[in-house]
Amino acid sequence: MTQTATDSAAVKALLQWYLEAGVDEAIADVPQDRFVEHARAQAARTVAREAASTRGGTGLSDGPVPSRPPARGPLTKPQPPAEVSDQAAVKDAVAQAGRAETLEALRAALEGFDGCALKKTASSLCFTDGNPKARVLLVGEAPGAEEDRQGLPFVGASGKLLDRMLASIGLDRTRAFISNTVFWRPPGNRTPTTQEMAICMPFLERLIELVDPRFLVTLGGPAAKSVLAESAGVSKLRGRWFSYSTPRLPRPIPATALYHPAYLLRSPAQKRDTWRDLLALKKRLETEAE
Repeated sequence: MTQTATDSAAVKALLQWYLEAGVDEAIADVPQDRFVEHARAQAARTVAREAASTRGGTGLSDGPVPSRPPARGPLTKPQPPAEVSDQAAVKDAVAQAGRAETLEALRAALEGFDGCALKKTASSLCFTDGNPKARVLLVGEAPGAEEDRQGLPFVGASGKLLDRMLASIGLDRTRAFISNTVFWRPPGNRTPTTQEMAICMPFLERLIELVDPRFLVTLGGPAAKSVLAESAGVSKLRGRWFSYSTPRLPRPIPATALYHPAYLLRSPAQKRDTWRDLLALKKRLETEAE
């Protein structure tokens, strides 16, 4: 095998590893070589030390090379601290979500909401899929690349596994309703931040109130912690039942946590526990129907 073929195979293997890890797009147009930047910074510090020594200075500092203050540009309005901005966004989300009396109105409120920075980098709003009159509402973490393209939750590889999971207990998208803790894709498929989930939470809470499902199922750790208000990881929350309620719900909703399908694709050994959890959900559905 030639060196060129070997290099090509290595590049393909690296790209495949990136895809499996969820890295499917670049944030910047041009890649940044941090090694070169570091080498240049080190060289600049060396030159600065030598120059300082020549001028009679100590030349002992390893800090950044002093530079002249930047020229003053036009005065701009100072931006509020991030915490203040997030609080204002949550307050606005509470007000807008609270006014929605239907799912259509809630979707319209989200489409006009600009308080979540994820909206600026996402291609589309990813709201819900399935039957809003179903007895089971599933809440995942965040849209991925395929979800962002189609504007629907769980339509990529993890969505196909979720469909098989639902089918194993007699459910499908006509007998389940699906959403996420945030409604726009985080760049690079990263986990949504606590602030992003907090900003979107009023809309999710209102969605749950409008749908009023018989059972609530969270998928993955971030969704479980956010919706169930629990600090433990999903491995300790799964297999247990909780009570979810808000002032506008007519009654508390039984809620439980499952591993996220994307995690199960990476860790198939956990499918056995998930199968037990699905059977427990099926039993609750059958008992409630009697």
